[in-house]
Amino acid sequence: MLELALKWLMAYLLGSLMGALLIGRLKGVDIREQGSGNAGGTNALRTQGKAFALGVVVIDVAKGWFAAGVLPALALPGIAPLEMETGVPSRDWLAAGCAAAAVVGHVFPVWYGFRGGKGAATVIGALLGLAPAFVLPALAAWFVVVCATGFVGFGTTVAMATLPVQAWLAQAPLATLCLSLALTAFVAWAHRSNFARMRAGTENRASKLWLFAPKA
Repeated sequence: MLELALKWLMAYLLGSLMGALLIGRLKGVDIREQGSGNAGGTNALRTQGKAFALGVVVIDVAKGWFAAGVLPALALPGIAPLEMETGVPSRDWLAAGCAAAAVVGHVFPVWYGFRGGKGAATVIGALLGLAPAFVLPALAAWFVVVCATGFVGFGTTVAMATLPVQAWLAQAPLATLCLSLALTAFVAWAHRSNFARMRAGTENRASKLWLFAPKA
């Protein structure tokens, strides 16, 4: 169990490395003080431009991929492998836990006062490492919803909701199904402010993707 605990902690600390804040420090800006106040790719794009946002997304996806796809298999000096302690099936829970910990680290980063992003890019990275077949359907759902409504946060939540459906249809391991359910609920909760603004009619829309945007 020591390997499990250490790797989950390492995944959380890795998730706490925020792309927006790392690049922002180089540029001398904190995007949490601009736009929506979110340290994620969407706010980075709106406030800092495409190059900045691309760098943010690359970092946030990469850390999710590393946490779920690489970290679980790394040997830790002096630590007994999990198989020797609790059996091979526990590797699924180790990987799922690392993925979840990285997303939690992104939303509540210890390095930045627990004020982070909303987890979408890190979830995509984790899926690339854990269940890459789930990524394209999730992205397709996001694209369709954003084109239809213009709401990025709503599209992200719908994309996350496809994950447990895909896990169930694919008869994925129980750990993956539980992870997909937990991530769906967590990302929806992280976007609660977006839903509040949608109800109030003040939520920004992605006008370049929104098919029904009013003509200028």
